[in-house]
Amino acid sequence: MFLSPSVLAACQIEVVELPLTMVGTRPLIVAKLKDKEVKFLFDSGAFYSIISQNAATEFDLPTHRAQEGLSVYGVNGRAEISIARVSDFTLKGKKFPHLEFIVGGSEIGLGAIGLLGQNFLGTADVEYDLAKGVARLVYPNDDCEKANLAYWARSEPVIEIPLEHGLELQSNHTIGTVFVNGVRMKAIFDTGASTSVLFMAAARRAGLSMDAQGVVSAGESTGIGRAVNQSWIVPIKSLAIGAEVIENTRIRVSNSDTLDEDMLLGADFFLSHRIYVAKRQQKIYLTYNGGPVFNLTTAGKGRSVDAQSGAPDSAEDAAAAPKDAGAFARRGAAYASRRDFARALTDLTRACELEPGNGNYFLQRARVRVSLSQSTEALADFTEALRLDPDDIEARIARAQLNASLKNGADAQADLVAADKLATVQGKARLEIASIYLRLDMPELAIANDDQWIASHGQDAGLAGALNSRCWARAYWGIELQKALDDCNAAIAINTESATYLDTRGLVYFRLGQSDKARADYQASLKLNPKQAWSLYGLGLLMLRQGDTEAGNASIAAARGLRPTIDDDAKRHGILP
Repeated sequence: MFLSPSVLAACQIEVVELPLTMVGTRPLIVAKLKDKEVKFLFDSGAFYSIISQNAATEFDLPTHRAQEGLSVYGVNGRAEISIARVSDFTLKGKKFPHLEFIVGGSEIGLGAIGLLGQNFLGTADVEYDLAKGVARLVYPNDDCEKANLAYWARSEPVIEIPLEHGLELQSNHTIGTVFVNGVRMKAIFDTGASTSVLFMAAARRAGLSMDAQGVVSAGESTGIGRAVNQSWIVPIKSLAIGAEVIENTRIRVSNSDTLDEDMLLGADFFLSHRIYVAKRQQKIYLTYNGGPVFNLTTAGKGRSVDAQSGAPDSAEDAAAAPKDAGAFARRGAAYASRRDFARALTDLTRACELEPGNGNYFLQRARVRVSLSQSTEALADFTEALRLDPDDIEARIARAQLNASLKNGADAQADLVAADKLATVQGKARLEIASIYLRLDMPELAIANDDQWIASHGQDAGLAGALNSRCWARAYWGIELQKALDDCNAAIAINTESATYLDTRGLVYFRLGQSDKARADYQASLKLNPKQAWSLYGLGLLMLRQGDTEAGNASIAAARGLRPTIDDDAKRHGILP
C-alpha cells in the first residue's frame, strides 16, 4: 500500500486491517483459537495479553511459569503468574504463532475470554480508527522514517507528540505528555479503559479538589485485580495535547494510585480521534474526528455531563464510506458508543438489510433501540437474533433484561432458564443472570448464580460487587441475615468507601434490629453519596422509631424523590417503621 502524496514517495506500508466492534466503549475483536471464534478486548493499555483461567482450561493450553520479574500486583501484593503460549492464534486470516498470554486476571465480560495487549500490539505500528470500528497493524518500510504517517489527513490538522517508553517490555505502554490546567502529565493511551481518567495525585497537582463546586460523584471503577476505586467528574480549565487544547471541560478523577503515570486517555478519547502510534519514529499522530472528547456519563445516570460540544464530525470521502454489512455494523456500534443513537440505528438497519442472516446485527440494533426506548421494536430484534442463533447467550440475557424492565416476568424467566443452560458454571454471565433474578423477586435463584461465580473468583475485580449483590438479595428479602452480614463485611473489607456496600449492610443491621449500627452505616453511606435512596429511607424509618418525626419524614420524602416506588418496595418486603 502506498501512502498519500503528502509523504515521501518511496514510503510504503503493509497493512493488516482488524475489524473491531464497540460494545459500549469497549472495543472487541474476534479471533480464532484452535479454529473456534472467540472475542478479546483490544487493549492498548495492557502491557501484556491476558486470557482467563477458564478459557485456558477449555482450550487445553499448555502453561509455564512466567520469566523472573514478570508478575501482577493487586491489593494483596505481588502474585506469581503463569503464561500460556498459543501456536494457532488467527486474526482475519493472518496467523500469529507463539503468542503469549498471562493466565488469570479479572473477567472482562461482554463474551470476551481475555484481552490483547502490548506484547501483541507492540510488534508493529498501530492505527486506531475506533470511530469506524477498525484498527490496523502497520508495517512501514525503511523509507518511512521521516514521513508523516497520518496518511489519511487532508485539511484537518495533524497533532504530533513524542512516544515515550514505547519499546521497553516492562514499560510497554503507549505514553505521551499532556497538560491539565497547564500542569505537565504523563498519559497512557488506553483503549481498554472505557473512559479517560485522571488519577488523584495528578489531580491535586493540577489544583483540583473533590470538594469544589460542580464536582459530581461518578461511582466506582475496577481493574484487573480486586481493587475498587471511587471516581468523580470534575471541571477543569483546560487539557492540552500537542496543539489541541480542550477548554472548560470536565474530566473523570479516580482515587486509584496503582500506576506511575498520571492519567489514562481511554476509549472515549480514541473515538473522538484517529490515532497512529509510530514505534520506529517514536511518535504519536492524532487528528480530531469531532464531537465530545470525553464520555462523562455518571454511574447509573445514563446521561452525558460533558460540557464540551466540539465540532461536527468531519465529512467522509466516498472511498472511506462503509461498503458492506460488517463496516456499517462496526460504524453503527461506534456511533452507539458515543450515544449518537440515531446514526447508530441508521447504520445498523443498513447492516441488517445487507446481511439479514446475521443475528449479531439484530442484537446490536436491539440494544440501540433499548437506548431509544423503542421497546417493542427492540423485542422484535432480540427475537430475530435468537431465531437466527438460539444459543446466543448475550441475546438471551439482553432480552430477559428488557422483559424484566417491562414486567414481563414469565418471558424473562424463560430466557433465564435457557441462558442458565448456555452459561458456564464460572462465567460472568452468572452475575448478569443473578441480577435479573433479583429484579424478578427470585432471591434464591439469584443467590444460586452468585454462589457459582463467587466460589471461583477470589481475586476478581467484580468480587466485591458480587458479594454485595448476594448480601442485598438476602437483606432485601429478610433471609439468612448472618450470611448476608458476612458477605457485606467481606465486600466492605475490599472497598471501605463504597456508599452502596454500606447502604446494603445498613439494611442487614436494620433487619437484625441493631439500630445503632444501621444508623452508622446509613450515615456513612450518605456522607459518600447524599442521593443513596435506601439509606435515606432506612435512616428515616429509624428516626421515626425514635420519635424524631420531622427529621424522619424529611429523610423519607427525600428518598421518595429519588425512588418514587420506594414505599411500595419497602412494604412488599416488610421494611417498616
